[in-house]
Amino acid sequence: MLQKETKLRVRYGETDRMGYVYYGNYAEYYEVGRVEALRELGFSYKEMEDRDVMLPVVDFSINYKKPAFYDDEIRIVTTIREMPGVRITFHYECYNQHNELLNTGKVTLVFIDKINNKPCLPPEWFVEAIKKFF
Repeated sequence: MLQKETKLRVRYGETDRMGYVYYGNYAEYYEVGRVEALRELGFSYKEMEDRDVMLPVVDFSINYKKPAFYDDEIRIVTTIREMPGVRITFHYECYNQHNELLNTGKVTLVFIDKINNKPCLPPEWFVEAIKKFF
């Protein structure tokens, strides 16, 4: 299992009229966690794309528990629980600075060969990098 924690601070423009973080921003927060989890493997998302591998999102779900507010520090815990095949699933938990659970979520992406625009298995270099976590 690969697990990575990432922190960010809520900016004023990310809140709605009620003062809560606008619900749609969590997709971006999850992306921050996902990109940092891939860095933990030793490469960036950009590098993957440069190596002709794309990872479009095919499923996104979230369960909200509590709101976050302007200037809260959010801790995003991103976990890959199983070895990927054609699909890779990232699980998320977001906490505030008081360690209160704000939400849980899951995002599934599919490996796409950029050359032929078709789903594919993860490349060998990706498998080699991730298998040490399992």
